[in-house]
Amino acid sequence: MHQRRPGSHITVLTGAGISTGSGIPDFRGPEGTWTRHPDQAELLEIDRLVNDPAVRRAGWAMWRDHPAWTATPSAAHRALVELERAELLEAVLTQNFDGLHQAAGHDSPVIELHGGLRTTSCLRCGARQATSAVLARLDRNGDPDCLECGGILKPDVVYFGERLPEDALGRAIAAAQDADVFVAIGSTLTVQPVASLTGIAAESGAEVIIVNAEPTPYDHHASRVIRTPIEDAVPDLVAELIERG
Repeated sequence: MHQRRPGSHITVLTGAGISTGSGIPDFRGPEGTWTRHPDQAELLEIDRLVNDPAVRRAGWAMWRDHPAWTATPSAAHRALVELERAELLEAVLTQNFDGLHQAAGHDSPVIELHGGLRTTSCLRCGARQATSAVLARLDRNGDPDCLECGGILKPDVVYFGERLPEDALGRAIAAAQDADVFVAIGSTLTVQPVASLTGIAAESGAEVIIVNAEPTPYDHHASRVIRTPIEDAVPDLVAELIERG
């Protein structure tokens, strides 16, 4: 076990559940996107994207209509900003690509472990642009290509079959190891390697708190498991953590 630093250093891991209060469905819950529309999960497979123009067209239509474009931060997102302003927040690690943590007003970087929707890159030459610029071309071409080299475009979201960004994962592991308190919010903690961050934090001596409606594989690591709705639970938990200092 590494030597703990003095003071309270809080690392937060968030999953899709923190954004349901903003109108963005989760993936695997009873009303989740993949529960109601199993075919949409196939649109996020990198091999199918590369090899099937029909998948690319359907995928771009899905991204065009995604609720992330109109969503605003929830009370839970805003509460985590208060934790940062109290100088207690070590890092926000998120599995979400909706950009709502940044929109809530964090000054420190948010580590997006599964990428972000706001930018798009070419799989051939790597040229990057705003996803909104790509979506603006969909009426003319449902399978837009790179304006630089004609290559296939993909939002900077990590698809099935792709590796997580090494830099982001490395920073996340360090933040989990360094935490005095590790809070997992709205994640099923079933998707690896991100789920293992909870175990890493526990093994490094952190107090683990899990906020999730359903049981997770890491509940046995937690000193406390909170099942109340995230919109209520997170502001209350943040107030408690700030009071503890």
